[in-house]
Amino acid sequence: MKLWERVVEICEQQYGFMHRKSTTDAIFALRILMEKYRDGQRELHCLFVDLEKAYDRVPREELWYCMRKSGVAEKYVRLVQDMYERSRTVVRCAVGQTEEFKVEVGLHQGSALSPFLFAIVMDQLSEDVRQESPWTMMFAEDIVICSESREQMEENLERWRFVLERGGMKVSRSKTEYICVNEREGSGTVRLQGEELKKVQDFKYLGSTVQSNGECGKEVKKRVQAGWNGWRKVSGVLCDRKMSARIKGKVYRTVVRPAMLYGLETVSLKKRQESELKVAELKMLRFSLGVTRLDRIRNEYIRGTAHVGRLGDKVREARLRWFGHVQRRERQCTMPYSQSNLDGGSPDQDPVIASPISRFEPY
Repeated sequence: MKLWERVVEICEQQYGFMHRKSTTDAIFALRILMEKYRDGQRELHCLFVDLEKAYDRVPREELWYCMRKSGVAEKYVRLVQDMYERSRTVVRCAVGQTEEFKVEVGLHQGSALSPFLFAIVMDQLSEDVRQESPWTMMFAEDIVICSESREQMEENLERWRFVLERGGMKVSRSKTEYICVNEREGSGTVRLQGEELKKVQDFKYLGSTVQSNGECGKEVKKRVQAGWNGWRKVSGVLCDRKMSARIKGKVYRTVVRPAMLYGLETVSLKKRQESELKVAELKMLRFSLGVTRLDRIRNEYIRGTAHVGRLGDKVREARLRWFGHVQRRERQCTMPYSQSNLDGGSPDQDPVIASPISRFEPY
């Protein structure tokens, strides 16, 4: 099936587990779209669809149908059918475990093949309803739908609900949320079959917090919190006096720093927010080396001892690396929407988005 991952063509709106695509691509496209609509004082609705137990709800017959429709050879379809035939499981609880029972629906959890099979199913189910990126983006079961008006959003959402539930999926009414950029008076709320959906000011999309007002303060706080969570996981090593400062620095750069840098290449940081990251990093390094502020040891000496560079420099480095990635990309979601101009029109008229390149220049 590894070969078929290269042969079977999955839609460009699917970012999950696809070659040369990552969460950063989807986060970047969404941030740029929201940013340009804020700059143009235009209303934009971004709806985040939540599917209830998506992997566990895929009907097996729907899976075989989607595989054949995608062009997978019949012998490979039968091979997957053999993998899923007579699959059984038990449920373990406090008083023991149940008797074995058949599993006749859903994909295998933990299988390396399941994400690809799910991508095939979503690709076929959404064939008639999805729009071009970034108006429609999917990362496995995480779906984002963007529209310029509430009425258009409700119409698109109803079409998505119909095709998904026809294919065995179920849209969660309680967990599906949406953000409105430049909301106007009387714009109302988005409804699904008469049920009002939750409107929020910020949403955690693929691990990165996007805010309707364009700020990134909450995202910076989340990055700091993620850094501390990573630091606590390896605190047994970082706070061990028998460990050398060089080893502690390597562990920090491997475990803690990536958690703090995640998604920041798509964020325009202010000096105050960059300072928050710097303060958090120095606290972690001081704790790791057993140094307090009363010891009056300079920050540069601490960094040199642990062989850890400035976090702000690493953010700029990641931003420049991402800028180069955007420049080299083929004509997919990121490129056309990052190097064009906002010129009115609805998503059905292929609106284009102005360039954010100035955000990624070195400074």
